[in-house]
Amino acid sequence: MRRIGIYIHNRPDWPGFTWKPERLAEHFGEVRHKQGRLIGRMESLGFQLRTEAVLEALTEDVLKSSEIEGEMLDRSQVRSSIARRLGIDIGALTAADRNVEGVVEMMLDATQHYAEPLTKERLFGWHAALFPTGRSGMSKITVGAWRDDKSAPMQVVSGPIGKERVHYEAPGAARLAREMTKFLAWLNKDDGTDLVIKAGIAHLWFVTIHPFDDGNGRIARAIADMMLARSEKSAQRFYSMSARIRQERKAYYDILEAMQKGELDITRWLAWFLDCLGRAIDDAETLSAAVLAKAQFWDIHASVAFNERQRKIVNQLLNSFEGKLTSSKWAKLAKCSQDTSLRDIEDLVQKGILQKDPAGGRSTSYSLREPSRDRQKIPYWTVDH
Repeated sequence: MRRIGIYIHNRPDWPGFTWKPERLAEHFGEVRHKQGRLIGRMESLGFQLRTEAVLEALTEDVLKSSEIEGEMLDRSQVRSSIARRLGIDIGALTAADRNVEGVVEMMLDATQHYAEPLTKERLFGWHAALFPTGRSGMSKITVGAWRDDKSAPMQVVSGPIGKERVHYEAPGAARLAREMTKFLAWLNKDDGTDLVIKAGIAHLWFVTIHPFDDGNGRIARAIADMMLARSEKSAQRFYSMSARIRQERKAYYDILEAMQKGELDITRWLAWFLDCLGRAIDDAETLSAAVLAKAQFWDIHASVAFNERQRKIVNQLLNSFEGKLTSSKWAKLAKCSQDTSLRDIEDLVQKGILQKDPAGGRSTSYSLREPSRDRQKIPYWTVDH
């Protein structure tokens, strides 16, 4: 099952990555233009809306980077953890689990302190934050240190037991200290490489070394985010590379595998990375539209009295609420009785905030009404009994 000789880290000229600038020129120019245009547009929003956009982008980044690895985090916990750490007032905060706090801590350290050198100790801190119990699922792993390969070589494997397919085998543990010293020296040195290109190289290089027992993909994406923040000279994140990678997960894994089994010319990987980044920036258009729609909603309803529970639930509906909201779920989210939740909903119907949908009985549902004076249509969110 082992195929040691085929991987790029076993080539004699490793890690001498090369690429063809002329084949990347169009990809690079387009993504740099999109970066500048997005930052300029966000700067025009004003502080409050810009802060809201940053909160939404960081929330998506944390959620989707974990989702790529099959770990589903609670959106409200992630959002509350980020808001608390950045000092953003979003009303009542949701208590976050340790694993949520750890992912948020890593991502914010990478993006908010982007200018600081990346060191072995900093990476160990990120890894320890990702695995606060010292376990990955049911398995005990080495935390806050390079893997030791005591049980088996580090392999990326798929398929049922007995029919496994090895997609990749990482360098042996004995090489890790040397490999990571070389990687970190390159990352922290200004060698004239554009930082967007460097983000793509760093992602591929780190995930190829695969220095930890688990969490390598999430850390690789955090490193790329850190380098992208350096390229923009800003801790404010308005787009999520991880959210776009999540949508293109199969292509992402396929090209990583192809590169790790190929030559050291990584032009194809960098072209894919730049195009994926461009699509992530395009996605920010949707995010900023949602932020503007939310701001417009509260502006239009500024004269309407909301109690704290109503404001909290309406905000959740405006923040890409997933699934259907029943009256019992309203009661759970607002920490109130079923009777109180029904009074809250009926009050909002009377005030013209919610409207009852045609179906009745046990399936009674409500929608946020579109304000009569809106010029841009606000999306149609639904809640169900």
